Amino acid sequence: MTAFVQFPLQEAYQSCRQVITHHSTTFYWGTQLFPQPKRQAMWAVYCWCRRTDELVDSQRGQRVTLAILDQWEHQLEKTFAGHPESPEDAALAHAVTLYPLEIQPFRDLIAGMRMDLTETRYETFEDLYVYCYRVAGTVGLMSSAIMGYVDGAEGSQEAVALGVAMQLTNILRDVGEDARRGRIYIPRADMERFGYTEEDLLKEVLDGRWCDLMRYQIQRTRDYYAKAESGIRKLQADSRWPVWASLLFYRGILDQIERNGYQNFNQRAFVSDLRKLLTLPTAWLQAQK
Repeated sequence: MTAFVQFPLQEAYQSCRQVITHHSTTFYWGTQLFPQPKRQAMWAVYCWCRRTDELVDSQRGQRVTLAILDQWEHQLEKTFAGHPESPEDAALAHAVTLYPLEIQPFRDLIAGMRMDLTETRYETFEDLYVYCYRVAGTVGLMSSAIMGYVDGAEGSQEAVALGVAMQLTNILRDVGEDARRGRIYIPRADMERFGYTEEDLLKEVLDGRWCDLMRYQIQRTRDYYAKAESGIRKLQADSRWPVWASLLFYRGILDQIERNGYQNFNQRAFVSDLRKLLTLPTAWLQAQK
């Protein structure tokens, strides 16, 4: 515990919590259903992921270089070695002492950030999947290390599937915002399949082609959520309810995109707090199975 004297742990975890409440109320709602030790560890992991993402995604991201990401990875290694350089790193370093978190998924996520510096288009879904695994499937692996499995069960594939599903959901929700920043994540091959062009997307053309393309993307994403469901049943009992809730919250964004008539260029789809509350009993019942 001496490695964390410089950064009081409760303050460090609260700093992580503030990052989550600012950036993702959906994720924060889910973490509130965990027992406190797991909840705080999830905050620490999410906060690190968010800070990593901010290196590339923020307005100052234009000045980020591969060298900066290399330095960030070096800082990660110091954190795992018990030598944190910030309160948020201290929270993660403490979580590493409590749960079997491995460093490789964290490194893979940084590799995904490197892709964001060099890739702004994806030819096929297979190409996009690599990116989704790195920036979100890895988070599934990190999270499952905290949640734990029953009786030695193995659910890494399902954990990755949930992370990929959530990232695909983010891509569909933020398609207009990303395009205005010069990034198109929907694979070119998929757009060609429906006769929809990059120029159409940049002009925010909402027509039958776009709706058909969105239906196709949404169904693929739901397929990944379906694959993730079997993995939730392998988790320790105190982790199933929050994960079911998070899955239902995020999958609800897809429903909202449909309700919005696939107007996701400048109409952000989200799940209201009331709808989240109404979803909790369903999540609880699923967790009992």
